[in-house]
Amino acid sequence: MKKFFTAVVLTLMPLATLAATGSGWELDRIQVDVNDHESLQRGARHYMNYCMGCHSLQYERYQRMATAFNIPEEMVEEYLKFDPSARIGDLMQNAMRDADAKQWFGVVPPDLTLASRARGVDWLYTYLRTFYADPSRPYGVNNKVFPDVGMPHVLVELQGLQQCAPGPVRAANGGIRRDPITNKELLYGEDGEPLNPCGRLEVVQAGLLSSAEYDQLVYDLVNFLNFMGEPMQQERQRIGVYVLLFLALLFVFAWLLNREYWKDIR
Repeated sequence: MKKFFTAVVLTLMPLATLAATGSGWELDRIQVDVNDHESLQRGARHYMNYCMGCHSLQYERYQRMATAFNIPEEMVEEYLKFDPSARIGDLMQNAMRDADAKQWFGVVPPDLTLASRARGVDWLYTYLRTFYADPSRPYGVNNKVFPDVGMPHVLVELQGLQQCAPGPVRAANGGIRRDPITNKELLYGEDGEPLNPCGRLEVVQAGLLSSAEYDQLVYDLVNFLNFMGEPMQQERQRIGVYVLLFLALLFVFAWLLNREYWKDIR
């Protein structure tokens, strides 16, 4: 019975991964680290340079970012705060008016303070890496995990421009369809047409960064958003260790007390 349930779980895991995106594109997995201050500092820099113009962080303050990331407040004032009227203790809001945003984008760009908690870090990481050329869209790009996205690819100069390429096809059990003889992925049908015309993305116009460098930039950015979504993670984890130690100690006394109660009955 145990082997049966293990087999069921392993079979359904790929399907659950696909369903998580809502688009059939498998999410890339990352492990964020809120203790990596260098990554968080780089993520803050990337966010302020490329995202803050449209997406605010209105539930957090500049001062918290400075304190948590070990950034001197004067550096935040000079390099990470572009609104001269904002003070170090103010909420991180941008200067874009909602009326202008609706006129330019059709909708007000969402605040991203809680984006990591709403979408998950894997979704954000994959989203920022899966923009591709689509001339039918207003900004000339689309996204694999957010079909018909209304956002331009603001990092295209860094990543480069990607386009669709034939990719693998999922079988009914969630695995990759393969040739029964060669065991190679089936990319084309008997008529020579791609079975999945946009199953992979390939860079056709190089950006300023290599693939590894861009992945690191996106990781730092997502790591930053993950922290801003729950700044108390470090404190929660620290307290959690003490709670578990207390429960372990309490278990010892509870076990001894239980043995004392039942020693005469047994």
